[in-house]
Amino acid sequence: MLFTFQLKTPAQGLINITPEIREAIKESGVLEGICVVFCPHTTAAITINENADPDVKSDFIKGMDKFFPDLNEFQHCEGNSDAHIKSSAVGVSETIIITGGNLLLGTWQDIYFCEFDGPRNRKFYVKIM
Repeated sequence: MLFTFQLKTPAQGLINITPEIREAIKESGVLEGICVVFCPHTTAAITINENADPDVKSDFIKGMDKFFPDLNEFQHCEGNSDAHIKSSAVGVSETIIITGGNLLLGTWQDIYFCEFDGPRNRKFYVKIM
């Protein structure tokens, strides 16, 4: 089954999309399988990270900005080359095992939509097999 989700994003940040994915799995009725989460944008990404300390999300963005800064020598006319690089570095999809009708995530893990060039209206897809 394929599910499509819409979200409004901040300028930059990590948005927890785990509840939406859990609901899609429940609706699908799949008990054992895999879930693919895909972002169809070139300046956003999907990742799995810690869900306990909210500082991890802001530290993640600070780290991405430090290691992938917006450089004056970039030539892309839209001025968002750093966001394109961040998207490629993080990746646009995650595959998660489903067992017992639940995502097989670690205790401190959730799935995040990463915005690097917002605010925007975005979408992501969840394929459950």
